[in-house]
Amino acid sequence: MDTLLNRYRSITVLLLVIVGQLVLLAYQVKNENDVRFIRVWAVSAVTPIAKVVEDSRTAVVGVFGNYFALQNVRAENRRMRLDNEKLKLDNQFLRSELATADRAKALEGFQKQTPSRMIGARIIGTATGAANRAVFVDRGSTSGVEKGMPVVTPDGIVGKITSSYPTASQVQLITDPGFAAGVISQKNRVHGVLKGLGYASCRVDYVQNEEKVETGEMFFTSGDDRVFPKGLAVGRVKVVKSGPSFKDITVDPSGLQNGPEEVLIIVQGVHQTIPDMQTQAASPTIYIGPQVPPDKSAAPADPNAPAKPLLITDADRLREKYKSVGDAQHHVFGEGLPGSKPPDFNMKIPAPGAAPPMPKPPVTGAPAGTSQTPLKHTVVAPPTVDQFGNLVKPRIATQPSGAAPRKLDEFGQPIMPAPKPRPKPPVVPQNQ
Repeated sequence: MDTLLNRYRSITVLLLVIVGQLVLLAYQVKNENDVRFIRVWAVSAVTPIAKVVEDSRTAVVGVFGNYFALQNVRAENRRMRLDNEKLKLDNQFLRSELATADRAKALEGFQKQTPSRMIGARIIGTATGAANRAVFVDRGSTSGVEKGMPVVTPDGIVGKITSSYPTASQVQLITDPGFAAGVISQKNRVHGVLKGLGYASCRVDYVQNEEKVETGEMFFTSGDDRVFPKGLAVGRVKVVKSGPSFKDITVDPSGLQNGPEEVLIIVQGVHQTIPDMQTQAASPTIYIGPQVPPDKSAAPADPNAPAKPLLITDADRLREKYKSVGDAQHHVFGEGLPGSKPPDFNMKIPAPGAAPPMPKPPVTGAPAGTSQTPLKHTVVAPPTVDQFGNLVKPRIATQPSGAAPRKLDEFGQPIMPAPKPRPKPPVVPQNQ
């Protein structure tokens, strides 16, 4: 180090003198903001170091502060999560109680409106078995429940009691394949037998294809099975198809749509009337435009004028033609005695209001001064009508005017005279 300084002593002294001069100049000279350059340089040199030191201090203080503070925040978060779950459980419980109260109110209202005597029950379990559709209710023989009693809800029938125990009973649902009940349609009063399909739908059997059942029509119990009283809702028709001998009717049961939890057991059934279509809940309103006002400029119709028959098919037109022929010949169809003369259907009936046909003038000989070439006149056969009432075009035959009129057959063809027999040649005897 000493060798380096001794070697560059002059240069070092010169640099120190220059730096000292610059420092003295910076101390004396000010910038445009009236700040000495020495202060500007000092601040510019110290600011980055101070910034790094402050950032490091802030990071260290934040880490230690957040560590101790997060311990309390974590505990507070855990407490709030437990309170939130508890509130959710309370809300769900209150909703369930409210739904139960609504169902109980609906059951009470239905029980008051129905003349049958019922007792309420709650579904407490499901019977085992893949093919069976049965549930258990918390009413048994001690409550007066017996085997065969129907189980219903305000929406419709649910099933019937198949086993009664002291404190519980087994209910066979209407969707079970072994279930059957007599039903009747609401609109057309068509009787049938309701049977389960093993899933959410049922079918109605033994309805003839000629019977009228519409999609969307309601079925009610008919009381024929001696289990369900008449007038209880069963379900709405979803599909109607014609089968080989009976209709294929699929019904959507109304008593199982909302997943019943509380049911009513009919202890003493009373038949009731099936409600009419007008008493059902009205469908959503549909806009119907105003009626078109009558045309005042048109002439009023004569009320005494006979109504014009509406001819739709060829059969109607043929019937009208036969009727006109019978009226023209004073013949009443269906009243003639056996062997009486039938009406002539080849007779041409003039149109109503048409003038009668004018007779044709007779054909006379040629006037004087004219050629004596025999004229020909046309012989037309009378019009004929075929079996379908269509006009048959007549066939035309011509003959000289001077010749005798030929006889015509029923088809308008001239009757040709029979050919004369040709003479036999004489028999010449042979020479012996």
